[in-house]
Amino acid sequence: MDSRRRSDASTPMESESPVSVDTPATESSVLFDNLDELLRRIPIQSYILVTGGLGFIGSHTTLELLKANYNVIVIDNLSNSFENVFDRISLLAQKFHDENGIQMPTLRLHAHDYRDTSSLRPLLEEYQLPSRWGAPKSKIAGVIHFAAYKAVEESIRHPLKYYANNVSGLIDFASTLGEFGIKTFIFSSSATVYGTLATSGLPLKEELCVHKEEQYIDDVGAVQTIQPGCTGITNPYGRTKWICETILADLAASDPEWTIVALRYFNPVGCDSSGLLGEDPRQAPTNLLPVVVKVMTGQYSELQMFGSDWDTVDGTAVRDFIHVTDLARGHIAALSTANEGKLTENFRTFNLGTGSGNSVLDVVTTMEAVSAKSIPRKAADRRAGDVGSCVAVADRSREELQWKTQKSLKNACEDICNFLEVSGLSS
Repeated sequence: MDSRRRSDASTPMESESPVSVDTPATESSVLFDNLDELLRRIPIQSYILVTGGLGFIGSHTTLELLKANYNVIVIDNLSNSFENVFDRISLLAQKFHDENGIQMPTLRLHAHDYRDTSSLRPLLEEYQLPSRWGAPKSKIAGVIHFAAYKAVEESIRHPLKYYANNVSGLIDFASTLGEFGIKTFIFSSSATVYGTLATSGLPLKEELCVHKEEQYIDDVGAVQTIQPGCTGITNPYGRTKWICETILADLAASDPEWTIVALRYFNPVGCDSSGLLGEDPRQAPTNLLPVVVKVMTGQYSELQMFGSDWDTVDGTAVRDFIHVTDLARGHIAALSTANEGKLTENFRTFNLGTGSGNSVLDVVTTMEAVSAKSIPRKAADRRAGDVGSCVAVADRSREELQWKTQKSLKNACEDICNFLEVSGLSS
């Protein structure tokens, strides 16, 4: 497929009709009784811009946005994704809307780098709205930013690549968005911002990594004051995430028109239950389950388990594995909370995790049980930049975003096996 086919402003999926829900004729008395509800259902032609929207987490979030009746504009340079993912998202979203008898929202792809300002500006200009008082307005009601490099080991070898894309790129991107009045921003952050606190025995609450002086109540009911900063971040990738959070916190403090949410991911796994979307990077995978898949399909001879002497139950590293569909829905919850003005402040961080941990060995044995296949593995040395355990406290997300996980590690493994069946890779 020619990657330039959809790199302009239109796609076969595009329609300038707004999202709507067909409603039958209604008696006038009922109209007045339900005026507030009807007003809420008046279609508003607003859009969500998703950078990196064809990647693993980005593609699942794009699908969930469409299911939630958001119009979506995707920017993706296809450096670590494939354009056929766009077609799969379109197919799944159309099927969902057909089954529910509602109109499919607009979905568009711009196949360029999010840092390419010469391509970004014309796109944003297309969505500008006339503004009576001169302040810029846009049909784009929010941005979800996934377009970052994310491999820990690579960041150690090539730190400037990571600082250029993840940090410098964010600065230019946010500056351009601000010029167009687009100031609702959901940032893809990471649990790596907690650094060595992950193995300190402290519950990984958002208050452990802040960008201004804060007070909070600890587990024994005492008031604690914490200063801005970070503790023991072990790799350049994690530092880029912390620096970006700091930049965004400062931006929000300087301009109250901005509403910014930083979502700290733990370990996304699984795939859409349809089997049509999965974690299929162009580059060599570094996350656990894509490597397990390559072992299962014979592309790798065995799984290397990095570190068998961690201070954990079975010696392998412990992580908070969250199903990617749950993670995607966390973005919808954050976006909705931000746009409804319900955040407690205009920069807010949230952990997205299950709140419980599983070891690498747990994951492997669960996949073996689900797939009925043996997964050859061997112990290997710890990787530079790794920590032994990293598990979320997800109370803030549950209380303030009204979000919690629904799926289990077993569900994730089942969905991956389904993806392998659909993709014809399971034999």
